[in-house]
Amino acid sequence: MKETVIVAIGGNSLVKENGLDSIHDQSEAVKEVVVNIVDMVQEGYNVVVTHGNGPQVGFGLRRSEIAHEIAGMSPVPLVNCGADTQGGIGYLIQQALINEFAVRGIHKNVATVITQVEVSSEDPNFKNPTKPVGSFFSKEQAEEMKREHPEWSFVEDSGRGYRRVVPSPRPIDIVEKDAIKSLIDGGFVVVAAGGGGIAVVKSDDNTYKGVDAVIDKDFATSLLAEQIHAETLIITTGVSRVCINYGKPNQKELSKMTVDETKQYVLENHFPAGSMLPKIEASLSFLENSGTRVIITNPESLKDAINEQAGTHIVK
Repeated sequence: MKETVIVAIGGNSLVKENGLDSIHDQSEAVKEVVVNIVDMVQEGYNVVVTHGNGPQVGFGLRRSEIAHEIAGMSPVPLVNCGADTQGGIGYLIQQALINEFAVRGIHKNVATVITQVEVSSEDPNFKNPTKPVGSFFSKEQAEEMKREHPEWSFVEDSGRGYRRVVPSPRPIDIVEKDAIKSLIDGGFVVVAAGGGGIAVVKSDDNTYKGVDAVIDKDFATSLLAEQIHAETLIITTGVSRVCINYGKPNQKELSKMTVDETKQYVLENHFPAGSMLPKIEASLSFLENSGTRVIITNPESLKDAINEQAGTHIVK
């Protein structure tokens, strides 16, 4: 039985720098990441790819706002922007994988699964939305949108204007997990749970309804890894290894740490809440529930990391 590895790549990995955010630019960035993923496939791993979509959702919302302002077109809800970016980014990754397989003479199928992720309507984050999405607005613009959408929330952001904020609830179930597992068992490389998944709530009659919320990509990836019984979770980020005392003279890279050591580092506040901490918390959840190992590294180190020659490895 081949080992199943789930790899999470960030939405920012597809937007290299300001000004390089066109679809062509993102496609080129995807090709760079995919080379490292195909290396793992070539070594015999079953691979599932998840991805972020933060910048891309922002682009989609802005296009919707402009179309509404100039042409009076109906705004696209956040939940639909999430679905749109799953399809768009999934297409880029899927095609890049197929093409790289063709170059290497690998016979492998690829499929993207538009993935719904269930959240609880009772999640406290719904009463305290904190995740900024979309563009900056003037106070007058924010007040006008608030009148049009009384359920929306806005906050002032560091003197730069007002932004809409939405809930970031914890994922509790991957709706399409059985389909994803069937594709893996059928030999497919699967792209799934893009952007943390499309947030949905389940009614008493077992029907689902989409909600405007942003699910953390790493928490959704961790849950998917548990539910498809993956052995290894790889979370990519901007650094090759996790550090303690980051940015200080005594900064130290970590090549390996146990769950207990990781928890101690969390208690000592080594991991910032807005960047590394969610990745660490998602890693701990995976290991405490079903997983064997977690690797945190940058995309270019994937091949070396899976062979324990790079990255930070968290083990039980």
